[in-house]
Amino acid sequence: MLGRLHGSSMYKRGTSTDNMDSFDIDDNSALLENGMEQETSTPSWKLSFPHVLVATIVSFLFGYHLGVVNEPLESIASDLGFNGNTLEEGLVVSTCLAGAFLGSLASGWIADGVGRRRAFQLCALPMIVGSALSATTRTLVGMLLGRFLVGIGLGVGPPVASLYVTEVSPAHVRGTYGSFIQIVLCFGLMASLLVGIPVKSIVGWWRYCFWISTIPAALLALAMVFCVESPHWLYKQGRIAEAEAEFGRIFGVPHVKTAITELAKIDRGDEADSVNLSELMLGRHSRVVFIGSALYALQQLSGINAVFYFSSTVFRRAGVSSNLANVLVGIANLTGAIIALILMDKLGRRILLLWSFFGMAAAMALQVFAASLPGSTSGSFYLSIGSMLMFVLTFATGAGPVPSLLLPEILPSRIRAKAMAFCMSVHWVLNFFVGLMFLPLLEQIGPQLLYSIFGTFCLMAVVFVKRNVMETKGKSLQEIEIALLPQ
Repeated sequence: MLGRLHGSSMYKRGTSTDNMDSFDIDDNSALLENGMEQETSTPSWKLSFPHVLVATIVSFLFGYHLGVVNEPLESIASDLGFNGNTLEEGLVVSTCLAGAFLGSLASGWIADGVGRRRAFQLCALPMIVGSALSATTRTLVGMLLGRFLVGIGLGVGPPVASLYVTEVSPAHVRGTYGSFIQIVLCFGLMASLLVGIPVKSIVGWWRYCFWISTIPAALLALAMVFCVESPHWLYKQGRIAEAEAEFGRIFGVPHVKTAITELAKIDRGDEADSVNLSELMLGRHSRVVFIGSALYALQQLSGINAVFYFSSTVFRRAGVSSNLANVLVGIANLTGAIIALILMDKLGRRILLLWSFFGMAAAMALQVFAASLPGSTSGSFYLSIGSMLMFVLTFATGAGPVPSLLLPEILPSRIRAKAMAFCMSVHWVLNFFVGLMFLPLLEQIGPQLLYSIFGTFCLMAVVFVKRNVMETKGKSLQEIEIALLPQ
C-alpha cells in the first residue's frame, strides 16, 4: 500500500483491492488505538482497595494503643499498686514509645528482609502477646513489659503500612489512600476512648480494654495471608514473574506491562547492595532522607502532641468535661482527615502541607493572644478552645497525614524501607521529648512563650516545605524517583 501511495497510481482512484487494504489498515489502527487506550487508561481503584483496607488495620491499632491507657490509667495504678506515683504512671505511657522507637529502627530491615506482607504479620505478633500480658499481669513489671512489646509492634507497623499502601496504589488514588490511613487512626483513637468509658464503673474493665486490641491484631495477621505482596519488593528480589502476577491483581492485567516497564526504568542493577546508616545520612540520596526526617521533626516540634495532652486541662478550666473535650478534639481530628481524603489527590500534597502548617501557626497565634487576656474572662477560655480545635483540624488536613504518604513517594526504591525506618525513628524520639518536656516548660516559661515557640516552628515548616518539597500528585513512583535522582 505504501508503494502504491508513492507510485504513479497515487492520483488514480483506488481499486477494490486498494479499498480492502485501506479498510484493513483502518481496522488494525483502530485495534492498536484501542489496545493503547486500554493499557494507558487509569487502573481501577477497586482492585487495590481491599489490600489497602487490610493494611490500615495497623493504623487502627496505632491509634487504639496510643489512647488505650488514658482513661484506665488510674484504675491500672490502683490495681497494680502504684497509685499516686507519677513516675511509674509515666513509665506505663512512655515504655510503649521506647518500644516503638526500637521497632521503627528495625522496620526497614524487616520489610526488606522478609517482605511487606510478612512484616505486617510479624508486627502483629508482639502486639497480641504484649496486649495479652498487659491484660493478665498482676505487677507493674508485667505491665511495662507488655507495653514495651506492644510498642515494638507499633514501631514496625506504621512505616510498613506507609510503604505498602504507596507501593500497591494506583498513582491517581495514592493520596486518597494515604489520607485513609489517617482516618482509620482517628477511628482507633475514638475506639479506645469509647472502650474506656465503663472503666470507672466496672471493676477490672481495663483488662478487657487490652484484650479487645488482640482482635484487630489477629485479624491483620490472618487477612494478610490473602493480600498481595508488594510488586516493588518482589521485583527487587528478582522475582519478576511474581511481581507481574501481583500487579495483575491490584492494577488489572492490561496494566501489568506498563507497570513492569516503569520499574525497569530505575533498575540500575544495584538493588541487592546493602544499605547502611552512613549511606542514608551521607550518600547520594541523603538530601531526600534529610527532607523526610525534617518533615517528621517539624511535625512533632509544632507541638501537636503537647496540644493533645494539654487540651483537657484547658477545656476543664472553661467548664467543659474531659469526656466532651475528647469528643470535640476527636471530631476536629476526624473532620480534618476527611478533608485531606477529599483534597489530597485534587490539590496535591505540597499545597496541603503549606496551608496546614500556616493554619497551625495562626492557631498558635490565637492561643498566645488568649493566654495574654485576663485569666478569669470566659472569652480567653473559649478562644483557647477554638484555637486548639483549629490547630487539631488544620494539623489533620496536612501536617498529620502527608508526611507518611509523601516519604515513601520521594524515597528511592533501593533505600525506601530503611530510610522510612530512619525518618520514623526521628518522629518517635521527638514525640517522646516533646511530651516529656511540655509540662516543665509550661511551668518555667509560661504558655505565651511556649506557644510562640510552637508557632515559630510551624512558620519554619512553611518555609521549609516551600523550598524543599516537590509535588508528587498523579505521578508514578518511578517518575518521582527519576525526577529526584542526583545529577
